Amino acid sequence: MTTELPFNLSKPSQRAFDQAGIKTMNDIRAYTEKELLSLHGVGPKTIRQLKEAGGSFKNT
Repeated sequence: MTTELPFNLSKPSQRAFDQAGIKTMNDIRAYTEKELLSLHGVGPKTIRQLKEAGGSFKNT
């Protein structure tokens, strides 16, 4: 089952995920926190929101 990304992400984060092809919380699992933070528009607040929504990340 795939879960949609949190609705409260910032517009820059939403655009960054869209450009990277990240559409669901399941897609997030393919990335490390560091990789997500390297996307323009994704910052610590976005990572925190993803974690609060139950997101998990790829281990380095």
